[in-house]
Amino acid sequence: MRLIRSLKISPLPLLAFLAMLAAQPAAAQSYPTRAIKIIVPATPGGAIDLIARSLAEKMAVSLGQAVLVENKPGASNNVGTDFVAKSVPDGYTLVIVASSHATNKFLYKAMPYDPIKDFAPVAYTHVVPLMLAVNPAVPAKNVTELVAWIKANPDKVAYASSGPGSSLHMAAELFMSMSKTKMQHVPYKGSSAAHPDLLAGRTSLIFDPVPAIRGHVKSGALRGIAVTTANRSSAFPDTPTIAESPGFAGYDASTWGGILAPAGTPRDIVLKLNGAINDALKQPDVRTRLIGAGIEIQSGTPEQFDQVIRSEVDKWGRITKEAGIVPE
Repeated sequence: MRLIRSLKISPLPLLAFLAMLAAQPAAAQSYPTRAIKIIVPATPGGAIDLIARSLAEKMAVSLGQAVLVENKPGASNNVGTDFVAKSVPDGYTLVIVASSHATNKFLYKAMPYDPIKDFAPVAYTHVVPLMLAVNPAVPAKNVTELVAWIKANPDKVAYASSGPGSSLHMAAELFMSMSKTKMQHVPYKGSSAAHPDLLAGRTSLIFDPVPAIRGHVKSGALRGIAVTTANRSSAFPDTPTIAESPGFAGYDASTWGGILAPAGTPRDIVLKLNGAINDALKQPDVRTRLIGAGIEIQSGTPEQFDQVIRSEVDKWGRITKEAGIVPE
């Protein structure tokens, strides 16, 4: 009969593993011990850049470490976002995303990351309402009249956007889906690039962020008909929402955003960051700066932001499919 010898297993690997588990709460309690970086996946000067820099200033005080902002633009925000998706999940590399985080999945065939699985939601920071604005020559002063005019001029009405797949484009697609209308899409390289043709009447209308279009609307060069968010814009409280119009119940489109960390970031660290961000959003000077720029401030738990992202991914997946948008 063969003798079966007992295997002698060294306790060292097991002890090391247990020590690592025991160290995790301590690491979270001492976090942060060095500078934190917020990646802005867009060029300087936009809404998410302004928000990131406003947050960084206050977070540095509450967390006791420098909070740096670094711009990594490119590929409709995919470059900077992918950089964070592949970063170490230790709470030191974050990204502020915009609404393209929910739509890019349906616009690009070779996405380098999954917008849900590869990230840990940290905090919902903002919503920027879009305004449906028309050239004054358009004979419509409200959404109902505009829909009637578009239906009376099938395939002749041109709307401007800041590019295929942008929040401006998606807002128009949702509008057409709910109103059963059809318009010609004229994309430009950015919102401001679309304004000259719109002001001249070469295009009829645009769904544009309130901060970008407010000057033309206030001057009377364009007519603001409605805003795209579920609630009215604080910058234009007398302008109705599209959702208030017959046939548009539930309409909601905007450029929104918040802070994400790489998937696997410890829960305690996520909660600590969430608290610091929510506290920053409550500061009077931050609120004045952002609201003055037409940005609606949000807040809440990581779970609430997770639900926002999942809901937006589901909604825009349906809209892009209905619109026949093919990923490039």
